[in-house]
Amino acid sequence: MPTPAQQVHDWLAMYDAPNASVARLLCDRHPGSATAVVEIGEDLEPSVRTFADLAERSSRLAAGMARLGIGPGDRVATLLWRGFDLAATAVAAWRLGAVHVPLLTALAPAAIGTRLAAARARLVVCEEQVRHKLQDAGPWRVAVAGEGGGLAGDLSLEGLAAGAGPVPEPAAVGGAAPFLHLFAPGPGGMPRAFEVPVRALAAFQSHLRFGLDVAEEDVYWNTHDPSWHYGLFHGLVAPLAEGRSSLQLRAGGDPELVLDVLAEQRVSNLVAPPTLYRTLRSSVKTLPPEVAVRRLSSAGEPLPEGVAEWAADVFGTPVRDHYGQAELGVCVGQHQHPQARAAVPAGSQGTCLPGWSVAVLDPFDDVEAAPGVLGRVAVDAHDSPAYWFGGYAGDRRARLTPDGRWFVTGDTAVRDRQGCFFFSSRDEEAILASGYRIVPGDVETALLEHPDVVEAAVYGAPDGTGGRTVAASVVLAEGAQAGAQLAEKLRELVRGRFAEHAYPRTIDFVEELPKSPSGKIRRSRLGPRRG
Repeated sequence: MPTPAQQVHDWLAMYDAPNASVARLLCDRHPGSATAVVEIGEDLEPSVRTFADLAERSSRLAAGMARLGIGPGDRVATLLWRGFDLAATAVAAWRLGAVHVPLLTALAPAAIGTRLAAARARLVVCEEQVRHKLQDAGPWRVAVAGEGGGLAGDLSLEGLAAGAGPVPEPAAVGGAAPFLHLFAPGPGGMPRAFEVPVRALAAFQSHLRFGLDVAEEDVYWNTHDPSWHYGLFHGLVAPLAEGRSSLQLRAGGDPELVLDVLAEQRVSNLVAPPTLYRTLRSSVKTLPPEVAVRRLSSAGEPLPEGVAEWAADVFGTPVRDHYGQAELGVCVGQHQHPQARAAVPAGSQGTCLPGWSVAVLDPFDDVEAAPGVLGRVAVDAHDSPAYWFGGYAGDRRARLTPDGRWFVTGDTAVRDRQGCFFFSSRDEEAILASGYRIVPGDVETALLEHPDVVEAAVYGAPDGTGGRTVAASVVLAEGAQAGAQLAEKLRELVRGRFAEHAYPRTIDFVEELPKSPSGKIRRSRLGPRRG
């Protein structure tokens, strides 16, 4: 068995090859009889799709896309729920050498339009229930998944796959070509676009194999949304690369439903945000006898104290934490695989994942800090074979040190002499809630659109279960009436202008915001002051 370092080297040799074909690597090279996607609806009835099913469906969709003129480098966006349609549409785009642009269905129409325009999308495949969010006509065609169809001029996803025509050979694009076009929150609430090259598959597979220890015999369930970075990289793309099946639940995530899925599907490897574990801890005392999970992992936000120990008592195995960013994937963690596992002290988020070299830099100088000194977490771009980030659109040097060696994450931590990381803060002012990274500026921009709002400051507040939730302090115009009715209107404004998952659960109406002498909001002083 190769060492983890050698395995990452071998993956890079395959994914960074000049003839690398994403559709072949993620679909066609795997046994057709192997399960690719298990889609589970609200009735908990599974729909099992094999790699042969995925190859057939994606080939027909690719032929339909080719008839629309979609080709290498074109952007194909999706507003699809988790499941087989999302996987097949993505693989279809990759067959043509096109680039997949996954968008959350929870995004508001304006946020969707901004991202589609920035990506220069040629085709948008969406659920029938979210078709209304594509309000403004754009240069893109629309294909609708669902029985009811869309608007005049729309295609249906079935119609796109049903037309006659030659099935294109999988395009060979090479390891440096992009296959995903994504967005990360940026300063001032504006999304920053970046591309994911094919060679990044080595990094994603390293986390699946060594970080999560997803084995051939596992039933793997990653509950994160596959249209969001972590769920996309490690809940959809990496399992396809590894030839493993993944569960895709198209229903809510209440504790009873989660336990039903764990029991009925015999899930043995579970990955979920801390929010789900906290919810289970507050409501589950004993497990159904059919639940037998051998690996529990967490990502997306810091794991609250006591959750790992609770899981060890109830499930018989602890929850292990993992750290990463949209621009990296996962690079540090409490690794599950025996070849990568290390003894991690209490309170530590773990060690470097195979393929990554991560350090703590001095607070002011771009040199490594001594062990035990709080500093800036940074990835060594020169000494991390798995590092793939090529910069943001229009700003390739952002977050790099002047010499180009270090990618500075924006987080702070201490690293001990054994290489274990103890994080102090995560990504400056970002709020990590329910597995999503929410930048206050995005929510503030939406709140300020209301004519009664003069100023708004958004911050993370305790959610009562050890996690964080979105809260806001709002200054109103003279004569405006504060109260529950206005607060609900502001929440609806955020849902409609930005995203359904990012609305402030708590809104505090205040006379003024706490500010520094230079006028910067002091977020650490935000909180309830008067109703």
